[in-house]
Amino acid sequence: MNKIITLIVALTFSSIASAQVRIGDIVVPEKVNFDGEELVFNGGGMRKVLSFKTYAGTLYTQQKYNEDKKVLESDETMAIRLNIASKKVTNERMIKVFRKGFDDAMFGNTQSLDVRIEDFLKLFDSPMKINDFYDLVYLKGKGIKTYKNGEELGFIKGRDFKYALFKIWLGNEPACEIIKGGMLGETK
Repeated sequence: MNKIITLIVALTFSSIASAQVRIGDIVVPEKVNFDGEELVFNGGGMRKVLSFKTYAGTLYTQQKYNEDKKVLESDETMAIRLNIASKKVTNERMIKVFRKGFDDAMFGNTQSLDVRIEDFLKLFDSPMKINDFYDLVYLKGKGIKTYKNGEELGFIKGRDFKYALFKIWLGNEPACEIIKGGMLGETK
């Protein structure tokens, strides 16, 4: 009887362990679900500044992608998860990253998105702590729904907004090359 219980416990823990992925010190789920759509881990990476781990970025999709352009142009539900790994990552710094990222992604031509960018940035007005995570979920044909630690913060409409937002990490001049490569499955 003890052997059966031990086997059941071992199988339970092994299935739980395989349902998660480690990115540096951050553990993320292999699958996530938003608005009834299941997304699977496509890849992820850890941003480091002067050897300090700052945050992990993870891409979740319905199918595997290894090309940035296909992710950016896709009109399917997908998500980017940002896991905070350092107390040096503050909401003020993250807002600066987003502002620069939108500017870089749109080659300085953000006028068509300016109002939505400002509405999006307001979603990050609360303090960030280590282990907080943000889900930036593109809902097919609708726009970006943003969550903090599983709680919905707000919605920004438009596929064009998704394109610019995802381009921050997956564009030609990404916020972090390591995260881009990781999201596309090039590194772990």
